[in-house]
Amino acid sequence: MSITIVPVTEHFVAEVGDIDLSAPLPPEQLRQVRDAFTRYAVLVFPGQTLSVEQHLSFASNFGPHETTVAVQMSGRKLRTRQEIADIANLDADGQIWNQKSRTRMFQMGNRLWHTDSSFKEPTGYVSMLYARSIAPIGGHTEFADMRAAWDGLPDAMKVRIDGLIGEHSLMFSRRRLGFTEFSDAERIAFAPVARPLVRTLAESGRRNLYLASHIGRIRGLEDETAEALLSELIAHATQRQFVHTHRWREHDLVMWDNRCTMHRGTEFDDLRWRRDMHRATTEDQPDLFAISTE
Repeated sequence: MSITIVPVTEHFVAEVGDIDLSAPLPPEQLRQVRDAFTRYAVLVFPGQTLSVEQHLSFASNFGPHETTVAVQMSGRKLRTRQEIADIANLDADGQIWNQKSRTRMFQMGNRLWHTDSSFKEPTGYVSMLYARSIAPIGGHTEFADMRAAWDGLPDAMKVRIDGLIGEHSLMFSRRRLGFTEFSDAERIAFAPVARPLVRTLAESGRRNLYLASHIGRIRGLEDETAEALLSELIAHATQRQFVHTHRWREHDLVMWDNRCTMHRGTEFDDLRWRRDMHRATTEDQPDLFAISTE
């Protein structure tokens, strides 16, 4: 049976229907999903009822699962499997976290424009976020098309940044929020890694920006110059014409390509409303980022 694909815009974000992600997909449906993903970069699957195992099983079609960074955080107790990033405002016992929760302070970084796992080796390829419960007000997710953002840059800026290397770390993005209390083990685990500011997608040949709030330095530039350039590029890439806002419905699953999108969560009353989201992310091929970190 053929699936239904309804584009939100001609080239960015589409909704997918007539598909059940709780069961293994027939080869033809999987091919259709892959083709749509290559074109639109963000796919929305409404009305899915998934266990953790079914969620991970669908994700495995797009590569090996990565492990949540919570495993590397001192004193963090997991609510679910280590292959799931727990994007919820809940503690290990399933209760809404308190205002001074270390996890809450850490996860506020999700409200910055970022790319999942740009600070990891290998980096993230596909992220799949599944809504188990949602806040009645707020808590949307915004996505930015970094392919279109590259196309929209002035030629002089393209020449300036092509070949530049950014250094990514969770410590850099959390520092922007005033979160600096990392253990020695966390500092080792989150040591900076090098990534290009511009890359090319193998499937389509399209060039795109590769940005994130996780970038703390750009090699060859003074810190002040690098920060100004990064701010300029993110401001450009997140203009209205490049951004889609997803307003969550319970049981939506949204998947996106971390190689060519940025995203951020929007504000909601996280001390009042439960918002329980699970994210599975798969690893990109490491040879696509063969850059020395020395």
